[in-house]
Amino acid sequence: MTARKTPQTMKPATAAKKLDVYLQATPEEFQAGMVSRDELNALQSDPPEWLRELRRTGPHPRSVVAARLGVSISGLARAGITEALTTDEIEEIRTENPDWLERERATEAEVRRQEAELKNKSRS
Repeated sequence: MTARKTPQTMKPATAAKKLDVYLQATPEEFQAGMVSRDELNALQSDPPEWLRELRRTGPHPRSVVAARLGVSISGLARAGITEALTTDEIEEIRTENPDWLERERATEAEVRRQEAELKNKSRS
């Protein structure tokens, strides 16, 4: 007799993180229940309209905001940005190009340069 496999499930917060969306902006039914691996795969391969719209306009989690601005999450925190932002708000920051954004982009570029340098040294 073979044991029936139970589907692997995850909390909505984990699924939202894997989908790169802000949990509080997802529909109530998504937030309320567990998400199976199959459901997550279906959401990734054929996203429903709410997910496409959320990815397009936000609000976006800080990891997405940081990536779109080219800074680290820590850089966002240093700039006082601790909340999710919409696509329009991200574009507004890019357009204004405040001093903190230039500094944090330079810091991020330096960190990446150093990481690449260390990686190249370890290969030698």
